[in-house]
Amino acid sequence: RHHRFSSTSQRILMAGSNGTIGDASFTHQQVFKLDMDAATSTKTAVAVLTSLFFCFVNCVMLFALKSKRIFQETPRYILFGHMLMNDSVLLLVTTIMYTLALCFLQIRKYVCTLLVFISYCTFFNAPLTLALMSLERYVAICFPLKHCNIATPKRTGIAIGIIWFLSSINIIADIILALSVNPNYLADIAFCTLEKLFIAKWQIDKSQGFDVLYFVSVAVIIIFTYISIMITARSVSSDKDSAKKALKTVLLHLIQLGLCLTSFLYATIERTLYTVIGSGSSLFINLRYLNYLILLILPRCLSPLIYGMRDEAVWPLFKYFFCYCSGKVSFTIT
Repeated sequence: RHHRFSSTSQRILMAGSNGTIGDASFTHQQVFKLDMDAATSTKTAVAVLTSLFFCFVNCVMLFALKSKRIFQETPRYILFGHMLMNDSVLLLVTTIMYTLALCFLQIRKYVCTLLVFISYCTFFNAPLTLALMSLERYVAICFPLKHCNIATPKRTGIAIGIIWFLSSINIIADIILALSVNPNYLADIAFCTLEKLFIAKWQIDKSQGFDVLYFVSVAVIIIFTYISIMITARSVSSDKDSAKKALKTVLLHLIQLGLCLTSFLYATIERTLYTVIGSGSSLFINLRYLNYLILLILPRCLSPLIYGMRDEAVWPLFKYFFCYCSGKVSFTIT
């Protein structure tokens, strides 16, 4: 039993967001046979179940945040909740697109465009949210007297809205361009990838430009806040413990950003594998699967979990709800 399988159909959004396009005039669009044997089915099940399991973990952690009103009124935890929701949506949509690619299914472009839009926005929301969380810690430590006035729940909500706006600019431009060239674009049927929105080669450079701009900006913000908090921690003697905790938190954000950046290596590694090995061999299929699992799925799974595990307020509640409300729970917010 065989399925026809496109070399770009499984590339889903995050790979596409690295500026690759799947149109035959721009890059390879080779179709090859993939045996749906026991090994392939097992690998697919591992990828899908891993995504679904960590979506469940994120939902439990999000439920833990919703269980206490103090979390809903604290900007730091509002942002953490947004990160959990964002990564959960990204994992779910990724799983849907992965399954569609595996089955080589064609769908209406208006459905595909919606999936791509959500995936693209949630992909870029992650680093922007990390930058905002670092800025919140920067204000809390460097301007403690002004923190309550600057970092309010209302302003945090506005900042999250700005994040969604910034992350959607590029993809909205591509959608508008596609519709202006072909008004019946959404009525067509196609394999669902970001590349299907690209109708001109210059869009590669535009997409890569947005990639570099976003991630360099986020890296600069996180490094700036880390250095500022480190200087404050050394100069202030009254609250060194809080400053050190904030320093570790911002350092963790930098590590999380590194995990986000690994996703951008996916398309580059896949192109290299295609060039060196070729798409017809089982080695290419196996390495491509590992590339997808390690660089796309695992970083998104681990990032929120690592942050939640080190939080003294969230982790006890998470364990309480994860174990079906068994045992006692106590937490402190610092």
